Amino acid sequence: MTGRLRQPTGRYGGKSAEERQEERRRRFLDAALQLFGDTPGFRSTTVAALSEAAGLSTRQFYEEFRTIEDVLAALHLQVNDWAEAAALAALADARHLPLAERADAIFRAYAANVTADPRRTRITFVEIIGVSPRLEEQRLQRRSRWVDFICAEAAAAAACGEAAPRDYRLAAAAFIGSVNGLLHDWRAGWVDATLDEVVDELVRQLLGILRPAGWQPDA
Repeated sequence: MTGRLRQPTGRYGGKSAEERQEERRRRFLDAALQLFGDTPGFRSTTVAALSEAAGLSTRQFYEEFRTIEDVLAALHLQVNDWAEAAALAALADARHLPLAERADAIFRAYAANVTADPRRTRITFVEIIGVSPRLEEQRLQRRSRWVDFICAEAAAAAACGEAAPRDYRLAAAAFIGSVNGLLHDWRAGWVDATLDEVVDELVRQLLGILRPAGWQPDA
């Protein structure tokens, strides 16, 4: 297929064309979360199988997406959006707390969200890897967004004397790699620890970056 089919307009069954389109898209993404995030995985899922799982037709699939890779791209962004929303909500609630407590609240909320459903973990850390140059660029862009988040919070902490003043971009990129690797390995059963212990370790690493040995906070 080189393009999407034209979608019907007007109201049907009490729903507008936009509402019906949103519902179809949600059903395809819900089905993709199950098939891509569990069995058989993205690489073994066909358009026909995805459409059947969504309770829709292949014609309806091509009204919403051009390829099955487009579904994975949309799902990957959705899963990241859920995790980002959880982290931002935790930050808003913890804004008044000291740095160590803020960092703990943010990463506990992020980790709880991304690991609450093992299918989300698999989409985020496994299925997206190595699919195509396009999806690799998307994955790295979302990683860069997390790096920007950490850099912004580190700069804010440094501005009020809670963290050492420095350029944190390289350190933040290294830290995000640690977050991704450790959470993936924990969910896969390769790390003998509770999620709380995993988060504790990540927070210790982050605080070690923000407050290196020998640095003292402003009085």
